[in-house]
Amino acid sequence: MSRSDTWLKRIAARRSRLPRIVYPPSLPILERKTDIVAAIRKHPVIVITGETGSGKTTQLPKMCLEAGRGLAGMIGCTQPRRIAATTVARRIAEEMGEDIGRSVGFHVRFDYQTHREAFIKIMTDGILLMEAQTDPLLRAYDTVIVDEAHERSLNIDFVLGILKTILAHRSDLRVVITSATIDTEKFSRAFGNAPIIEVSGRLYPVEVRYDPLDPKLEERGEITPVEAAVRAVENLEEMHERGDILIFMPTEQDIRETCSLLPGRFREKVAILPLFSRLSAADQQRVFRPVTMRKIVVATNVAETSITIPGIRFVIDTGLARIAQYNPRSRTAGLPVRPISKSSADQRKGRCGRVQNGVCIRLYGEDDYLARPLYTPPEILRSNLAGVILRMLALNLGDIEAFPFIDRPAQKSIRDGIETLLELGGIESEAKGERGPSHPWRLTERGRVMAQLPLDPRISRMILEAIKEGCLDEIVVIGAALSIQDPRERPAEKEAQADQAHAKFKDPVSDFASLLNLWRRYSVAGESPRMQNRQRRFCRDHFLSYRRMREWREIHDQIFAILAEQRLVTRRHAPPPKQGADLYTALHRSVLSGYLGQIAQKKEKNLYTATQGRQAMIFPGSGLFNHGGNWIVAAEMIETSRLFARTVANIESGWLEELGGNLCKHTYSAPHWEKERGEVVASETVTLFGLTIVAGRPVSFGRIDPDAAASIFIRSALVEGEVKRPLPFLIHNQSLIRKLEGFEEKIRRRDLLIDEEAMAQFYAQRLPVVFDIRTLQRLIRDRAGDAFLRMREEDILVKAPDLGEIALYPEAVSTGGWSLECRYRFNPGRADDGITLKVPVHAVPSIPAAGMDWEVPGLLKQKVMALLKGLPKEYRKRLLPLGHTGEVILKGIERQGSLPSALSRFIYERFGVDIPADRWPQEELDDHLKIRYIVTDEQDRELAAGRDIAVLRREFVHGRESQAFVEARRRWEKTALTAWDFGNLPDAVPLIEGNPSPHSPMLFPGLVAEGTKVAIRLFLNELEARRAHRKGVGALLALRCHDDLKQARKSIAPMGDLKLWASAFGGVKALETAILEKVTHDLFEADIRTRETFEALAARVRSRILPLGQVVLRMAGPPLKALYEATELIRSLEIANRGNGPVLAFLTELRDELARLLPSDFLIRYDEERLGH
Repeated sequence: MSRSDTWLKRIAARRSRLPRIVYPPSLPILERKTDIVAAIRKHPVIVITGETGSGKTTQLPKMCLEAGRGLAGMIGCTQPRRIAATTVARRIAEEMGEDIGRSVGFHVRFDYQTHREAFIKIMTDGILLMEAQTDPLLRAYDTVIVDEAHERSLNIDFVLGILKTILAHRSDLRVVITSATIDTEKFSRAFGNAPIIEVSGRLYPVEVRYDPLDPKLEERGEITPVEAAVRAVENLEEMHERGDILIFMPTEQDIRETCSLLPGRFREKVAILPLFSRLSAADQQRVFRPVTMRKIVVATNVAETSITIPGIRFVIDTGLARIAQYNPRSRTAGLPVRPISKSSADQRKGRCGRVQNGVCIRLYGEDDYLARPLYTPPEILRSNLAGVILRMLALNLGDIEAFPFIDRPAQKSIRDGIETLLELGGIESEAKGERGPSHPWRLTERGRVMAQLPLDPRISRMILEAIKEGCLDEIVVIGAALSIQDPRERPAEKEAQADQAHAKFKDPVSDFASLLNLWRRYSVAGESPRMQNRQRRFCRDHFLSYRRMREWREIHDQIFAILAEQRLVTRRHAPPPKQGADLYTALHRSVLSGYLGQIAQKKEKNLYTATQGRQAMIFPGSGLFNHGGNWIVAAEMIETSRLFARTVANIESGWLEELGGNLCKHTYSAPHWEKERGEVVASETVTLFGLTIVAGRPVSFGRIDPDAAASIFIRSALVEGEVKRPLPFLIHNQSLIRKLEGFEEKIRRRDLLIDEEAMAQFYAQRLPVVFDIRTLQRLIRDRAGDAFLRMREEDILVKAPDLGEIALYPEAVSTGGWSLECRYRFNPGRADDGITLKVPVHAVPSIPAAGMDWEVPGLLKQKVMALLKGLPKEYRKRLLPLGHTGEVILKGIERQGSLPSALSRFIYERFGVDIPADRWPQEELDDHLKIRYIVTDEQDRELAAGRDIAVLRREFVHGRESQAFVEARRRWEKTALTAWDFGNLPDAVPLIEGNPSPHSPMLFPGLVAEGTKVAIRLFLNELEARRAHRKGVGALLALRCHDDLKQARKSIAPMGDLKLWASAFGGVKALETAILEKVTHDLFEADIRTRETFEALAARVRSRILPLGQVVLRMAGPPLKALYEATELIRSLEIANRGNGPVLAFLTELRDELARLLPSDFLIRYDEERLGH
């Protein structure tokens, strides 16, 4: 038998079983039955419009049967609510004289009563959408009726879009769309101008009375909608107008307040009944039951279209409602109180014209009504589209932007839905060139599973994570709970009792755990049918909705059935694999996976900073109110009077990075060399949706920015030598650099060696991208040695030094039978500037008071020239030119005795100029021209230092006084100081403690900078002590203001030309150091001796560091420019006159003169006016 024969045989069989079609009399729709049946036969789509009560819902499926439909497939009819689907199916079956489930069946969530050969199936629109996943062209139906389409729920719009797509592929399909008289033209246009058939409804005349609130009184709070509604009821009572009353209020609180104000205002007994969605089922049913007294129902907009309350004659309409709105920008589902649309107002008016003439009292003006929008925006324009997008992708329906919705969603709503699915890991970008739909997104493996679960995508994500975490049983319980309305009830008269009963389930750290506690207590009551009374009693005693608890159980079981079908679980009732803290962690990690976008960090008490910069408060009804942790996750972020986090739990911030995955943003700052780790590291900050979840974590910088890391490695580890265990090539290079730096120290120049930048280039040219010691060691092994990294003198010298000049500065001098080590420092302004001789304490008596000047020839030359230039003019002018005179002196002078005496004697003999020895300006000489002595003990510890050997000799010639000095040092001296925590410092102290003799010498304490710390040292010379002390105070203040100086160094970094000019001064770092030394000299160096004065000075100068640094930077420009130009000119002349000895000698003298004119401390030496010249 062919397929067509089989099909024809099936059609014939179904025709033979057609049920008897019976229409009840007196229904308005029957007046148009002939037209409707003809239209169904002729047109693929028709639109039926009419008021409630016309009989559309129950009679249209039978008219489709009469039109010959239901043979090739069932007649499917969708309803927006389960109660409507089951009620309509039973009513149709009853009218046709059959039991439910034969010719007429229904299918709602978790309840299916439809025979396989049924002709009519009533179902929720969500069921039809689920069937479309396995039957994309809906071949099971030859006719689909979309009832109550005017409600424009998300599911209704989705069904209409799918049907429009299917109609292009199925010419045999018939679609009937029913609607109240709300924008039916839009449905017609969406389906190619489908014909519209209007049917009348049962509606008596309704009188509209406008009684608006005075806006000024309302603004001042002297009248509220609640009081206005109560006043309207009183007016009806005073006018003796009889009939039941329906009052529309926007919120539950308004309803409760109205119900509390109404009693006692009537002559007769009345029934005052609240009606809202959170009300218990029993209380809701009271409004439908007949009563012998007058009935007043106070309701939210649930009474607007979903239900018909019998007997209502009066409607009092505040014109307000809470209207759900999802804001994709703030990612919050808001329920603000807003004015309703005209169509909603008309629906409310229609509630009172069902059985008799009615009156609608509107508590707003007619102008207000006329100015309102015609319709409430469809749900798809107010929704998070994540679930829709997920299911569309599962159905291969293409790009959501191209889907034929009646109203296209806003781009920002689509984007928010996509972002939600990306957050959940349900979708990913589709690779170019792959086969498949044209849309740019595709389901991930996780997304495919999520699309099969009839749950919010967030809950689906939680379940998948729970399978991995080992807490599936618990998460299915919580997921099912979050899929229904809260089963906990708070009756108006028993709120305190309800709160007390609910408190038994509360968990102090997790509202999700509270739901789990409730489930476990309820489950103890039993599941078998004979235990239902016990369950009901439990619900009644604990103020729980029995119907919602049963629904919770049904959804729980259905989820497990779906998981089993998807082979995600094999055992339903396995014992929990985790307990205690482990279970809490697994449970809340699973919750977190579904609500990553709804985390929040504690700001203060109940206030939290949520994602995207929002501020949220823990909902007062939460178990965490007043007890929330540092981080929470919320199942809901609801904005009413403010943004509230509802159903929340404490979480650990350490979970966020792993679960956030690619959603986390990583930023890196402060890359630097880490000596102990042997690699370049950076500080990593991790954020998730704008919240910092990891701050300041050290990470290897090489994998982030290899080139920048390599540069830092070269500068810090190789150039600066900051390594834990120096490698052989580095030891060699540093030794060579120290040797050549020693030359610079001796001849007091900073232009012999290349700068650090050039040293970095030396390594950069020889190394690939290396940013850690391990890689460098591996490279050296691969290259069979480190020869390629070893420096030669020519690699690091800018110009070869004059070895003859270097020889003028010996490494040691011999005197009195002692060989004294010489140490050279080019460190202007510091205590150790110049040459220092290290003198053992026992050698002090052997050091002559005069004659040491001759021991260092290089120093002698500088000193002679300085003394000549410092002579009074009357002598100096007779010795011109001074350069020539100096050369003559150095060649012919007898080198014995004191230098001043020898100079006077030689000049008199050679030039005939009589200069008294005391006229030589020895005290005005720079410190570096005076030999400095350090006296050390047997352990090589410094005992004293000074530039006047006579003073040191007096102190250490006698053993008793030497021992007294050691004791004095022990009493007074301190090292490694970083703060003024040692009390006041006297100007002078006696050498011998107690009752010293009048002739006992005094010692002079002072602060001295030693490395990165400060010390208290005793001086033999008061002037030297004061000079050192000022600098020591400056060093201690510099430690105190370390961060300010660090910031100042950044702000004074030379740029542009100044950076170039600085090269003649030793480089950028040398200039920055000189500027900061000037700043510390001017601001910090002071002869202060008390902690109080020190603290006052510190407080005073901190704000002046940065401004003064900028001033000094500007001051340095002109002289550095001149120095650079002069240096470059001298260098070019030296190159041009390489073989001309006299010219080179003259140029060397010019270079020396430049160094004297602009020494390294020139910013300190010269004031601003002089620097300008």
